Amino acid sequence: MGKMEQKVKDGIRHTKLQNAMLSVARSVSDLTAEMLTGSIYKMYKLMDQNERRRKYRSILAARERLCRHGLLRRNGRFLELTAKGVKKLREWEHYNYKLPRPGKWDERWRILIFDIPEKRRRLRNRLRDTLRAVGFKQLQRSVWVYPHDCEDFITLLKADFKIGRDLLYVIAEAIENDRALRDYFEVYTT
Repeated sequence: MGKMEQKVKDGIRHTKLQNAMLSVARSVSDLTAEMLTGSIYKMYKLMDQNERRRKYRSILAARERLCRHGLLRRNGRFLELTAKGVKKLREWEHYNYKLPRPGKWDERWRILIFDIPEKRRRLRNRLRDTLRAVGFKQLQRSVWVYPHDCEDFITLLKADFKIGRDLLYVIAEAIENDRALRDYFEVYTT
C-alpha cells in the first residue's frame, strides 16, 4: 500500500473514531473521561493484550485530539461537547446521510443547479461534497442529477447551508443521452 493510501486510510480511521466519541458525548451529557475510555476498553477485552493496548491508546489519543482541537472540553472530571464539536458532528452526519430509493423509478430526473459566488467557495465545496456523498451524479461543475424524489432533502439543504436563492431544483422529464445516467443509477424505463 502506498504512502498516500495509508495516510487516507489512517485519516478515515481517526475520523470514524472521533465521530463515535463525539456522538457518545452528545448523547450522554454527564460522561466522565474515565467512563468514556473504560467502557470502550471493555469492548476490546476479548482481543489479545497487545491489540487491546493499541486500541486503548488510540482511544486516549483520539480523546486528547478532540480536546486539543476544541471539539470536547474537560469540565472537572467530565467531558463536554463544545459548540464547535456539535457543528463538526452535524457536518459528519451530512456525509453519512443516504436518500431513500423507491422501488420503481417515475422516469423523471431531479436536477440541482447552483450558483454560489467565489467569496463563498468553502460553502460551495461543502455542498459538492454533500451531494456526492448522498448519491447525486455531477453533470457539470454546478449541475447535479438524481433520479428519485428528494425535495425534502433539498429543502433541508437550503435551510442548513443558507443558500435558498443560490440553489435551483428542477424536475425534468428527459435528459439528452441519459443512457449513462440510467446505468449509473440502475434505473430503467419499463
